[in-house]
Amino acid sequence: MAFQYFTILALVAAASAGVLPAAPVYHAAPAVATYAAPTTVLKTVAQPVLAKRDDDYDPHPQYKFGYDVQDAISGDSKSQVEERDGDVVRGEYSLIEPDGYKRIVQYTSDPHNGFNAVVNRVPVDVKTVVKTVAAPQPVAYAAPKVLAPAARSAYWRIVCALFEDAAAFP
Repeated sequence: MAFQYFTILALVAAASAGVLPAAPVYHAAPAVATYAAPTTVLKTVAQPVLAKRDDDYDPHPQYKFGYDVQDAISGDSKSQVEERDGDVVRGEYSLIEPDGYKRIVQYTSDPHNGFNAVVNRVPVDVKTVVKTVAAPQPVAYAAPKVLAPAARSAYWRIVCALFEDAAAFP
């Protein structure tokens, strides 16, 4: 360990004395005045972009769809119906909320009025799925074995002899 300290101190002393080269010192180069040549301004003109015509475009789209889910196991109940005629969309969806109410939303959307929705909540008598768990049965444990006094004293003598405290226990 002393050799390592001696080696490190010797290297520090050699670097301080200038025997070992230190990091070179760089100086800034002298400033030279330069002049840029005049630049010319180029004028660019935007070219028209040609777009590919989409043959699948429907200027007056129309559709109707709907779905209904009624799951007796989980109690899930929801439905939706929607139809579109051009820019006008009408629809309705409903679902059973966790608090036992049925939410019914009727909506419309058109370019003049924008999107409008009317939300109604109706109480529903819903059968709730309740998982029942059996009550835990008490566990019967066996009574601990009690050693006879003669066996106990022999056992304690062995244990106490291991700990060199045999006189403390009968």
